[in-house]
Amino acid sequence: MSKSSDTSDPPLPSTRTGTWPGTRRSRQQDHGTAGRSSHEATMSGRHHLTIASMALLLFAVATAAVGQVMLKHGMQIATARAQAGRSLALSAATSPWVLLGLAVFGISAVAWLATLSRVPLSIAYPFNALGYLGILTASVLVLHERASIFTWLGSLLVVSGLIMVVLSRP
Repeated sequence: MSKSSDTSDPPLPSTRTGTWPGTRRSRQQDHGTAGRSSHEATMSGRHHLTIASMALLLFAVATAAVGQVMLKHGMQIATARAQAGRSLALSAATSPWVLLGLAVFGISAVAWLATLSRVPLSIAYPFNALGYLGILTASVLVLHERASIFTWLGSLLVVSGLIMVVLSRP
């Protein structure tokens, strides 16, 4: 059997206009993303990092770092108490620093969720590199821990990666 020329194959899109033959392009198509919702703009790869979104993102990262330092300080105290005969779990559960650290970390989690509702994850997540640098600095200055030059260089290398991500926004 031979195939007839009047088969019902769907027409192919016109390569000149990017639309189906016989259809008109809408005004939105002619003018790019005008009229698109923020979800559509984000899904198409376009995003706008506003000052408010950036502030929220930095707040989430900073509170996570502060919460981690508080938790570490509280656990140092709880460990000292546990060595004096108390239960480590009980010492940690009753430590004001651990409880405050958990509260601050909880605030950070809420701020992170709000950030994710506004900023693409591919932009937001690299900002956690700032948390590494903040925690490293606080661990040396506040907790009196030691950090090698390689730890500092590695952290700075991670932060330089963040800078490259931010500067190469599509």
